[in-house]
Amino acid sequence: MGVEIERKFLVRGDAWRAQAVRSQRLRQGYLANTSRSSVRVRLAGDRAWLSVKSMTRELARLEFEYEIAVADAGPLLDALCEPPLLDKVRHYVPFGRHEWEVDEFLGDNAGLVVAELELDAADEPYEAPAWLGREVTHEDRYYNFNLAARPYGRWTAAERAAVDAEATA
Repeated sequence: MGVEIERKFLVRGDAWRAQAVRSQRLRQGYLANTSRSSVRVRLAGDRAWLSVKSMTRELARLEFEYEIAVADAGPLLDALCEPPLLDKVRHYVPFGRHEWEVDEFLGDNAGLVVAELELDAADEPYEAPAWLGREVTHEDRYYNFNLAARPYGRWTAAERAAVDAEATA
């Protein structure tokens, strides 16, 4: 059993780009979403995973992740996952003692950029880079399973404008 402790934030501006040390394209979809868990397939280059996560707004949640054959990931994504799939580029940005994951969404979620930080403890201190915006850890609409069901491109103009204002602040 694994526990994931993750915080999510909106991102301001593009200053983080110069600090990114590597980037990776990710494709992911959901086989199932219930009130208790989600089952995800993720393909990243020459690796793929099946993940089961508990559905909670808390910082800490159960997560089980299993590597699967890349040859299996394509058919799972294309034939069994509910469209639309998530398509994003994950940028790895070291800052302080941590490495931030900045997800730049593509496709139906184009225009949305979210930073994530995985911690070892819910109360673990971290340094916040200047490009970090408002924390959205407890806002359901920013979770990937919700972005698959209701992509950023389908949000109302007012909802997108609030995110855009944060990005240019």
